[in-house]
Amino acid sequence: MPFSNIPSLLSEALAARGYTALTPVQAHVIEDNARGRDLIVSAQTGSGKTVAFGLAMAPELLGEAGEDGVQRLPAPHKPLVLCIAPTRELALQVSRELMWLYAKAGARISTCVGGMDASKERRSLAHGAHIVVGTPGRLRDHLERGALDLSALKVAVLDEADEMLDMGFREDLEQILDASPEGRRTFMFSATMPKPIVALAKRYQKDAVRISTVGEDRGHGDISYQAVTVSPSEIEHAVINLLRFHEAETAMLFCATRDNVRHLHASLVERGFAAVALSGEHSQNERNAALQALRDRRARVCVATDVAARGIDLPTLSLVVHVELPRDAETLQHRSGRTGRAGKKGTAVLIVPFPRRRRVDMMLRGAKINAEWINAPTADDIRKNDRERLITMLMQPVEIEDEDRELATRLMAEKTPEDIAAALVHMHRATMPQAEDLIDQSKQSVGDDRSTGPRAGFEDTVWFRMDIGRRQNADPRWILPLICRRGHITKSEIGAIRIGPNETAFEIPRSVASRFVSAIQRTAQAGEEESGVAIEAMQGAPESTARHAGGGNRSNAGAPRQTLHRSPSPRGGPAPTRHRPPNRGPRP
Repeated sequence: MPFSNIPSLLSEALAARGYTALTPVQAHVIEDNARGRDLIVSAQTGSGKTVAFGLAMAPELLGEAGEDGVQRLPAPHKPLVLCIAPTRELALQVSRELMWLYAKAGARISTCVGGMDASKERRSLAHGAHIVVGTPGRLRDHLERGALDLSALKVAVLDEADEMLDMGFREDLEQILDASPEGRRTFMFSATMPKPIVALAKRYQKDAVRISTVGEDRGHGDISYQAVTVSPSEIEHAVINLLRFHEAETAMLFCATRDNVRHLHASLVERGFAAVALSGEHSQNERNAALQALRDRRARVCVATDVAARGIDLPTLSLVVHVELPRDAETLQHRSGRTGRAGKKGTAVLIVPFPRRRRVDMMLRGAKINAEWINAPTADDIRKNDRERLITMLMQPVEIEDEDRELATRLMAEKTPEDIAAALVHMHRATMPQAEDLIDQSKQSVGDDRSTGPRAGFEDTVWFRMDIGRRQNADPRWILPLICRRGHITKSEIGAIRIGPNETAFEIPRSVASRFVSAIQRTAQAGEEESGVAIEAMQGAPESTARHAGGGNRSNAGAPRQTLHRSPSPRGGPAPTRHRPPNRGPRP
């Protein structure tokens, strides 16, 4: 028997599922010191928590061994185990996992989640169930209506307990636990253990065994982390190139809001990606259809918010892209944990706007994640990968039918082999979305061109200042697109950029200065985050740059770092308020 310390029916189920060894969290919960006791478990997403609490509850769920020495479940009546999960998807996933684990034991499992037919759930509960899995709100509703009787409960499981508290389910959880017997075992599983979880554990657990496998369950070992620095205006283009570069079997893109999910999903579909969206605005039927499309491989990309993606388990998911940065290290781990599961390798990519790099560095250090900082894939990188993928695909052995050979013979008679191969390559490329041309960061590097003099068109310029500098993480690679957006001009109409500690000066040709001034005044009222960056004309060139103004360089590496003193406000009032550069999401 592969697992001698586990009931035989469960051991057989694990072996049939392909298990050769237990994960660290699964091994810890069945140790002798954990048997019969409450558990508070800190383990990463994807570490096998569902199977872990399925094994831990076995002594209370299975009856005495029969004459054949096999432990079986009693006849279903009032639930013996209650599993609570924060979202519908996670509850359904837990239900599926427990079904195969306890299938040979004859377990009857009822699922109670929002968005489903409540009357069917009540009928299922009335017929009797060994295990009930549900979301807090729906379980509380059944409890108040008398459909859910917890008087015989032996085990209560809170899965993703920290997320349930974050989502405001504390009152629901307390009412459910208060309605269950005091002698029950209580398992709290969570990736993190903030103070509210500890307080809940003190109230509802007795002499709980604390288990933490964060450092030993390969929390990040199967996930390769990358951080891609981009201009805030090129986030969406970077997403497209990442998808094309990796060509993952299934990819998940995380956005912060449902609006950004909607915009990015529409943009991807327009470009030819097979994509689905998951957010709070979608009905349960729409969510089920989207997930089924991903499982059937009819869709390969899922754009989702954090909450909508909780509990989603897609075996083919190998790429996670943080389109908008996670709010903290815990969210980063939850998002990234959608990939790199069950021993498979995965890649998690953070798209980092230039002004946010310092914050991301701190978050990665806090999470003890070593990420590789790279540039976004270029169109040339993608074309090189496409060539290799195409050659690999065509070189694979295939079974060719006689009809195929007849058609090939006809083609060979009318066209050369080179023409046929070229047509095949063309057809393959036509089915793939086009890569995006990104700003060449090698050309955006900071440099000085004092010896070259002003470039054509910059002999007569006007200098402007904005109220952000090095202390606000100003960088030419995102300053340049910001000026273009605010002033409605192109990159070719921007000359030198001089970054000081608190201010940045830049020049544009005098011929477009009046149009530029009108545009920055209009965009200052546009309501976008960047409208808070004050831009105003200067009197002459900034100090120490007048002798080479109009040089046309967009950065100043190697040049002296001068302090650009702020001029008084044109109206005699206080200087404009300084704002930190924004973290722009994907543009529609």
